[in-house]
Order: sequence, then structure tokens, then C-alpha cells
Amino acid sequence: MAKGLKVIHILRGFKMLDPQAHGLIKLMMEHGVPAVNTQTPDQARHAYRARKAFSQPEPLEVGRVQDHELDLGQQKLKIREYRPIGWLDSTPFKEGPPRGGALLYFHGGGWTIGDLETHDVLCRALCAGAHCAVFSVDYRLAPEVPFPGAFDDALASFNWLTSCAQDPSFGIDPERIALAGDSAGGNLAAAACIALKEAPIRPCFQLLIYPATDMQCSFPSHVKNAKGFLLTSDAIEWFRANYMPDPSTYADWRASPLNAKSHEGLPPACVVLAGFDPLHDEGLAYANLLSQSGVSVKVINFERQIHGFITMGRILDEANTAVDLCVSILKSALLKQP
Repeated sequence: MAKGLKVIHILRGFKMLDPQAHGLIKLMMEHGVPAVNTQTPDQARHAYRARKAFSQPEPLEVGRVQDHELDLGQQKLKIREYRPIGWLDSTPFKEGPPRGGALLYFHGGGWTIGDLETHDVLCRALCAGAHCAVFSVDYRLAPEVPFPGAFDDALASFNWLTSCAQDPSFGIDPERIALAGDSAGGNLAAAACIALKEAPIRPCFQLLIYPATDMQCSFPSHVKNAKGFLLTSDAIEWFRANYMPDPSTYADWRASPLNAKSHEGLPPACVVLAGFDPLHDEGLAYANLLSQSGVSVKVINFERQIHGFITMGRILDEANTAVDLCVSILKSALLKQP
């Protein structure tokens, strides 16, 4: 047991908060780290980037990193490409240039904070571990660009990637592109899979890490885990107000994937949950709804963890376990089928 944590573990029946996560929360409280909802969006974005040096592991080496710009008219959408070391080097040429699988990743941050840098370490780990290309999307943020701006960017980035993949020299198999994201990014990945269900080229897999699936915030975990675990009910309301200033849009399936008319025919999924997360129950409900709709789903529940934990591998051991599991699942999902 870590020093100073003898009597301050949080227990709920047989459920216990990870001591390392508890230590992190205690440290942030002792240092007076301001709540995200007490800051301006710019202040919150700067603080989120600054925490990377404290909480994230050292970045893994990959074979290539290249930034792209997708022209959206008045604005440009940045997409960062990662290719692993030895990308396709061992693949024999049989029917033209070899092609591998790819992952399109949407970062978390309540549609308000986060960027290519805050999730660079995670994307590198997924790229190197799963030996796949990763494309990280710097979608437009709220409140400057409210709903459905981020959703539109998610679709635009997938269409851009599949268009690039039509060129064999790009080295990506358009039939083996998975979508993934954490929190708000998981929301975008889930909603994009629904939107692309009838598209000529569809995602082959969806990795949803503690995704937001219900903008009405109606599940019990929003009350049970409302305070004390970094992501609070006040923070959620601040994020939601930034992204969706009009409450009449909360039920729109593009923001609340649970509300889509049908979930049949969606790509296989893996849903990663955290037990002390306000979003836990809606993530589990979405996984169950996918299963009820005939979709193959894996659910991984880190019962002792908090929202946002997967990027905190420098201070939370279970974050590294979660990344390893995601890598293994992605490897299997992106294997070329015979």
C-alpha cells in the first residue's frame, strides 16, 4: 500500500478505486488544479496539453510521422499520419503493392479541448503495437465550432482516408480501416460508424474507449460518479454547453448514438469502460444495444479506474494494460480476411 493511502481508499461494496488513481486525484486537489469548467476554453486547452508531461509515458518510436491538411473550404482540417517501423517490408508483392490496415483516431476532450499533441503518445503506441497505420484527426473544437462540426469532420476525415486508399501506392487497404476514439472521440467514432453504415466503403471495426453515447446524461453513473473522480457533472455540463448550446439537439443520434433508429449491420466493436466514470453506464448500454442488434462486441471494464485513464500510463499501471489490450484487439480486427 502506498504511503499516505492507508485509510483514504474509496470503497463501494467490493468496488475500490485504484490506489494510483486515488493518489492522482489527491495530488491534484493538494495542488489546487482548477476544474476545467472554471476555465476558459483556451485556458483548459493549455492545461490539458501541459498535463501530458506529467501523466503520459515517453513516446514510442515509429517509422514515419507526417501531417496532412484537408481543405474544408474556410478552414483546414489537420490529420497526423503514423506508420510503424518496417511498414509492410515483409509483405510479398503478389497482386500489386502491399496494403495494410489503418486506424482513424478521434481524441477525447469534450469536443472542446485536446489535439494532435495530447494524444500523440497513445497514437504512437497503437501504431507501433498493432503495426498499423494510424491517422489522428484534429477536428474543429467547440464552442468556436459547435455541433455538428466535429461529427462532420469525422466523416470528412474518413472519406479523405478512403479516397487516399484508392491509390495502391498509399499502402492502405480501404476495406481494413477501423475507427477509434476516447470519450468525445469515442462518441464521434460511434456516430460516424452509424452514418457510414450504408456507404460503399465502411469501417471494419470500432474501438470505443469510455464513449459518450447519451447527451441527455440520464444514466445512474452520472449521479453515482458525479463528484470526486476528475470528470465531474459540472465539467460534463460545461463540455456539453460548449458543443451543444441548443438543448433541443441532445437527442440527435449524431450526438447521442444510443438514439439511432437501428444499430444492425454496424462493424464489430470493442468498448472499454472505467468503473468510476460518469459515462460508464451509457457506454455499457451502448455495448449491450450493439449486441442486441447482432453486432459482435467485446466489453472490457476497468472497474477501479477513472475517466481519461488510458492516456496516463506514466502514473497509472492499468493504463498501460488497457493500451496493450487495445493493441491486441486491433491487431486481430485489422488482419486481412481470406
